[in-house]
Amino acid sequence: MFMVIYGKLALTAIFWGGTFVAARVVAQDMGPFTASFLRFFAASLFLIALILRKEGRLPRLRRHQIIPAILLGMTGVFAYNVFFFLGMKTITAGRASLIVASNPVFISLLSAMLFRERLHSGKIAGIILCLSGAVLVISRGNPVALFTGGVGWGELYITGCVASWVSYTLIGKAIMKDFTPLAAVTCSCLIGAVALLPPALLENITGLAGGFSLADWTGILYLAFFGTVLGFLWYYEGIQAVGPSRASVFINLVPVSGVFLGWLILGEVINFSLLAGAALVVGGVYWTNRPR
Repeated sequence: MFMVIYGKLALTAIFWGGTFVAARVVAQDMGPFTASFLRFFAASLFLIALILRKEGRLPRLRRHQIIPAILLGMTGVFAYNVFFFLGMKTITAGRASLIVASNPVFISLLSAMLFRERLHSGKIAGIILCLSGAVLVISRGNPVALFTGGVGWGELYITGCVASWVSYTLIGKAIMKDFTPLAAVTCSCLIGAVALLPPALLENITGLAGGFSLADWTGILYLAFFGTVLGFLWYYEGIQAVGPSRASVFINLVPVSGVFLGWLILGEVINFSLLAGAALVVGGVYWTNRPR
């Protein structure tokens, strides 16, 4: 069972690596609220069809579940994606994915504080290995170069993504005491899409939608299905099965997959730093999740 979960988490990291490429394309032509709404409107349609098929009905919120469900939608969907698309207008996909690679560190620390997950030396070593590999990959073997350009609005926006995703992960751990992963993801996407609609209308989504290119719509569909439906669902299944700390460490595979997809799609060169960084990340994922 765990091998299936870990396989899904690894695929999720690959899909999420592709979201940086897709978002880089989409962000040049769409406002952040428009792009976010279209992504989660499309994802919601997929999720509604999926949950009706698997569970027979849409999730029904009880009174004590309303606030956690709203928080899911406002953190992992609304806030994360507004920060995401704002950041991708001004920052490269590689640099953004490196910042996102810091997610597991904060998730592990807060999981230890809030859920009393054990933060043993092996887990700490695995997290350090993963983060070191991510730094090596994105910096192409020269970590100092990451800091020579200073910190701009793009970096701050992507840092907002980190805060939003950490919140989404930890709230999800709590809400899945009552919900299946599919129900939790469906609720968060529906609530987030509803919250994104008014600001998207202010960006004139109805007037501009007809002018978006085929590449824009392809990017939105990729973000909706692979980046959201499969990515969010499998990530929450991982949280439920192995806990937030172990599931989130796979996020460190995202910059590796992002650089690889940049080579595959954009013709970027794969060098020694990528191979060495990938080895560190894979080793860190194994070390964090190995049987004790």
